Amino acid sequence: MKTGLWISGLAHGVLILWLLLGDLLAPPPEEFVDISQVSILSEAEFAALTRPRPEPVAPEVAPAPPPRPAPPEPEPEPEPEPQPEPAPEPEPAPTPEPEPAPETPPANIDRVAPEAAPVPEPNVEVAPVPVEEVRPADTADTPEPEAEPAAPEAATTEIVTEATDTAELAPARAPRPPARPSRPTPTPEPAPAPEPTPAADPQTDPLADAVAEALAEAQATPAPAPDVPAPLGPPMSPGELFAFRAAVGNCWNVGSLSSASLATTVVVGVSMTPDAKPVVSSIRLVSFTGGSEAAARRAYESARRAIIRCGSSGYNLPSDKYEQWKEIEMTFNPENMRIK
Repeated sequence: MKTGLWISGLAHGVLILWLLLGDLLAPPPEEFVDISQVSILSEAEFAALTRPRPEPVAPEVAPAPPPRPAPPEPEPEPEPEPQPEPAPEPEPAPTPEPEPAPETPPANIDRVAPEAAPVPEPNVEVAPVPVEEVRPADTADTPEPEAEPAAPEAATTEIVTEATDTAELAPARAPRPPARPSRPTPTPEPAPAPEPTPAADPQTDPLADAVAEALAEAQATPAPAPDVPAPLGPPMSPGELFAFRAAVGNCWNVGSLSSASLATTVVVGVSMTPDAKPVVSSIRLVSFTGGSEAAARRAYESARRAIIRCGSSGYNLPSDKYEQWKEIEMTFNPENMRIK
């Protein structure tokens, strides 16, 4: 039973392998070769076929005539110059108005008549009654002397009072008014003597004027009141001095100084603000002892840095004693430091 099973399985396996690998064992197919018909040509025929064609001869082209020059553009006509505007005629001078003739005020006449008498000619006698001119009669035997005609006394139709009189430039011919009674002449008071006029300077000096003005302003300006010194207050106690010296000494680093600088004692001055901070620009070297100037300069720079570093936030100093520690001088000595 098992033998048949093995034979059947083997046969099936061979069949499967043949199906998978049968194409590999088959011979390759033959390739078909394409065959085309070829005709044989002689050299003459081949030369005739490959002979280059003659190039076509291009017809000769007649040269184009040169272009005619364009006619010149006509020059633009010049614009006519604008005629100058006629000068404005001067305005005629205004005709002066005729001055009104001065009114002749009526003369002061005492006689009033219904009709005004004609104005007499000058140098004519005035008679109280008009007299007609006497002509010689034809029948008169003895001629009488002719009497000159007298002009009638001046008369007017209205009474002219003093209220209607107007001011005149020259008095009119009228009878002189009666003289007024003389008034007592007041005793003339002596006139005050005129003040002497200062003589004008022939030439004014501007510098002298400026100096005079400055002196006048200085004299007019009141002198400022002298500054009253503030009270110094009580002196600082030893404890306060020690605390301030310790605060500065904590920031004084002498480790970087040379032996010559450590042997030098420097006195440093400084000004303090009311909030107990040092004024950096006021720190100065007052004096030094025990070394050269270069060593003193290095010691001073070390002391200056200590004052600035510890005083950046302000020292613990009593504000009521500001006048005591406003100006401070400190002696920086590696052995001990003193404060004045």
